[in-house]
Amino acid sequence: MEGSPKILADLGAARVAMRSLASCLLLLVALVWLAILSAATAKATTATQIVQSAAVQVRHVFVVVLENEPYEVTFGKQSLAPYLAHTLPKEGILLPNYYGIGHHSLDNYIAMISGQAPNPATQDDCKTYSEFRRNSSERGADGQMLGSGCIYPVDVKSLPDQLDAAGLSWKGYMEDMGADSSRESATCGHVAIGTEDFTHHASAKDQYAAKHNPFVYFHSIIDDPARCAKHVVNFDGLARDLEHIDTTPNFVFITPNLCHDGHDAPCADGEPGGLISVDAFLRIWVPRILASPAYRKDGLLVITFDEGTDGEACCHERGLPGGPMAGVFGTGGGRTGAVLLSPFIASGTISMKPYNHYSLLRTIEDEFHLRHLGYAGAPHLRGFGTDVFRASSSTRW
Repeated sequence: MEGSPKILADLGAARVAMRSLASCLLLLVALVWLAILSAATAKATTATQIVQSAAVQVRHVFVVVLENEPYEVTFGKQSLAPYLAHTLPKEGILLPNYYGIGHHSLDNYIAMISGQAPNPATQDDCKTYSEFRRNSSERGADGQMLGSGCIYPVDVKSLPDQLDAAGLSWKGYMEDMGADSSRESATCGHVAIGTEDFTHHASAKDQYAAKHNPFVYFHSIIDDPARCAKHVVNFDGLARDLEHIDTTPNFVFITPNLCHDGHDAPCADGEPGGLISVDAFLRIWVPRILASPAYRKDGLLVITFDEGTDGEACCHERGLPGGPMAGVFGTGGGRTGAVLLSPFIASGTISMKPYNHYSLLRTIEDEFHLRHLGYAGAPHLRGFGTDVFRASSSTRW
């Protein structure tokens, strides 16, 4: 029994070693489980962030289109529209390098909702409300309809056609449309096909111009009078529709009359017109839009001009294949600038990236998960990105 104490000591040491090994194994298992749980938590957090990111999505777009001013005049220090030029950019984002796509008015409006480039008739503002005449059975690059004319064939789709197909709502609100019932209807207002468009000229009673209403230049819209009357309406209904989310369309296109959009100066009714009347109009209506439940929930307000005063372009813009230069005396519609406001945009920011009307259409289509129409789908064109939505505070004024 002489070796018993040593044996007992060895057994004791073995037991201690085993306990230590067991502890290590338990610790290792615990660490493994902790790693697994951490990974699962990280994945869950990422998934939650993705869901939250997807939920941060514009579902109500408001577009206000004004007339015929270059960026330097509108947004300069001595602007006659200080509310637009100085106050609103501090509440949203200023895009100094936003461009029109052509001259004169109508082709820009048509591009905003269809991606179709200017043709000779739309460049001339369709003084005669004429049918579009194809010069080819084929489409040009990026779905361009080849030919000339005002009212596009039924197979040329527009943003409203896309919205209807997706179960989304839309309306064009036209100030003064139908104010003089002898000129045009209060809904879907346009002259008879093939006749002179006398709405180009304002009267003291009625300052509506069809050339600033892009919806009446598509057979896919005007061929269904009930549909057109439901969606292309007089401006007077806007205040009522803004009261509730379910009465506010997903896409709201606002055309002030020829005075309040700055086109005329002075105006037929005696108002000063130009940027002075633009500013007065915006001071009334922008706060109403910003206070609406739809805007506050998930809205985007875009305020821009149809064209500038030169032929400059951005964004690799192309004209109609075989057609005229989009800007008549240049490749584009000139630099106009734009102001955007949204709960998803940091206030008081600026983005110097270039955009144009096709970019606007592309952005709207992206927000509503629609395919790109016409030149909105052109290579190298981009919609508004992270420079606009949740813009970095580093670019604050």
